[in-house]
Amino acid sequence: MLLTAALLGFAGLAPADTARFRRVALIPLPLVYYTPETRLAYGAAITATLRFRRDATDTLARPSQLTVGAAYTQNRQLLLYLPFQLFYDHNRYYAYGEAGYYRYTYFFFGVGRQEVARELYGVNFPRVRLNVFRRLLQLPGRGKLYAGLRYQYEDYRVTTTEPGGLLAAGSVAGSQGSRLTGGGLGLFYDARDKVLFPRRGWVADVTVLPGQRAVGAGQRTTRFSRYAADVASYHALTPRAVLALNYAASFTAGTAPFNALSLLGGTRRLRGYYEGRYRDQNAALLQAELRFDVYRRLGAVAFGGVGTLGDDQTLLRLRQPKAAYGAGLRFVLNRRDHLNLRVDYGLGRQSGGLYLTVGEAF
Repeated sequence: MLLTAALLGFAGLAPADTARFRRVALIPLPLVYYTPETRLAYGAAITATLRFRRDATDTLARPSQLTVGAAYTQNRQLLLYLPFQLFYDHNRYYAYGEAGYYRYTYFFFGVGRQEVARELYGVNFPRVRLNVFRRLLQLPGRGKLYAGLRYQYEDYRVTTTEPGGLLAAGSVAGSQGSRLTGGGLGLFYDARDKVLFPRRGWVADVTVLPGQRAVGAGQRTTRFSRYAADVASYHALTPRAVLALNYAASFTAGTAPFNALSLLGGTRRLRGYYEGRYRDQNAALLQAELRFDVYRRLGAVAFGGVGTLGDDQTLLRLRQPKAAYGAGLRFVLNRRDHLNLRVDYGLGRQSGGLYLTVGEAF
């Protein structure tokens, strides 16, 4: 019922034909989605796919995308958010990130090998993540290499915990809240034929965040560093089928609060597990997705993935993998840039979840 209503709603709002050139395409959406972390969520959003005036006649200019939204969930969570990715001056500059405020509840399952029965906790936090890059090289073909700066701010205020749990006892770093600030460097390589739904090429995002600060309860300050890489490749198998592969790794050194550790699970990494179901200092992930057209705007996917965790004693515990798999449907909202409504159902070990969102997992 939820899927049918969502498809009909988006079909009525999507432009009849966005294949011809338009500098700005606005899609106002009555927002309805579902994830294991929120259950049913509803609200409103406006998604803008655009090209700046300087790039208006450049058919090779990447489309920029911004979404402004507000949602309230079945779990009594409030989300106010503005994610964005911007390309400017014939793809010379690229910026992406988000700004938002969240009043949220999560389940906590422990850290590393110290797994616990799930503990419900509440948190309020504003969050800003900003990444600004400039193109350094235009490589043969579509390849572009960018370098730039990253900045993040998050004031994670834990408001409630379960009596008798690890968070209530204060035995986990950041269990009483933390304020994260810091900047770093990044490299970004993009050789995709399209941004929102690539059929060929690959993309790589490398992050170096040294000396991050976390100010916890009692103004106690800890420092940690994070190094991460997220790579995806796309392979057109037939005119109607694409194989997408994603390789990701994250490594943390120092004392990081639990909410800043590497994790597995959620709408993008190892669908089928609750977001943060597994978290530790280090994580590595490989996932694949077969995407194929079904009929007109309708498509389908099958996906699977495997990930592993590690700490300062064992870099990655390769003999303790976490696996998940699933399938889903796609519905094209914007034909020109192939922006999709995404409906997935993922399954993990004694776990499962429905995901109804906009845009691809990777």
